[in-house]
Amino acid sequence: MNKEFISKLKNFTLLYLEDEDGIRQNMGAIFQSIFKKVYFATNTQEAYEIFLNEKLDLIISDIRLKRDNGIDLIKRIRKDNTKIRVIISSAHTDLNYMLDATELNLVKYIIKPISQTKLNQALEAFLNTYKDDIIYKLKNNFLFDESKSQIIDQKKVYKLTKKEHNFLKLLIKKNRIISYEEIQNLIWNDNNVMSQNALRVFIKNFRKKLPTDSLNNIQGLGYRLLF
Repeated sequence: MNKEFISKLKNFTLLYLEDEDGIRQNMGAIFQSIFKKVYFATNTQEAYEIFLNEKLDLIISDIRLKRDNGIDLIKRIRKDNTKIRVIISSAHTDLNYMLDATELNLVKYIIKPISQTKLNQALEAFLNTYKDDIIYKLKNNFLFDESKSQIIDQKKVYKLTKKEHNFLKLLIKKNRIISYEEIQNLIWNDNNVMSQNALRVFIKNFRKKLPTDSLNNIQGLGYRLLF
């Protein structure tokens, strides 16, 4: 995996369900080195509880477990969440399993053993599911996900207000100083006067969600985003 590929994966959180200790430990070490956060489960109940309590981007699950079935877990999850990405792994090529799995909107179905090539292809397919989303790269590997109106770094997700969202879009797309007049007319368009104090509080809160030193104040002119 190249550095750019890994840097993209570092923005995502994974749930890995595998009940074979050796496989879970070996694959888990790989996943922990490339994902922001990895949660581990050895059965479907553990996995479902993690799903309910944590923010997950991807689930990688074995099908045939000692006591239960990974497909049943994904069916249960799909009742609550149709968007979370899922990769299924299995040592079996049972046609009934594969047909059952095709109805679950999977990113990939991997036949074990999981080679480096198979893993790379599956994770690349996972990243490709975000191609239709509009995501901008900011300083220090921060990302701005326009569709979700949030800024993401390797430790936290920052939800943007409507004003913050519109201001960041303007800063990115214009790639120049945004004047105070433009902020008043294009961002502060809620019939309220943009007082100096209101702008100061807005910028102070906005900066907390941005990479350090990325929003530059040009005295007397306005603001510019540094990439």
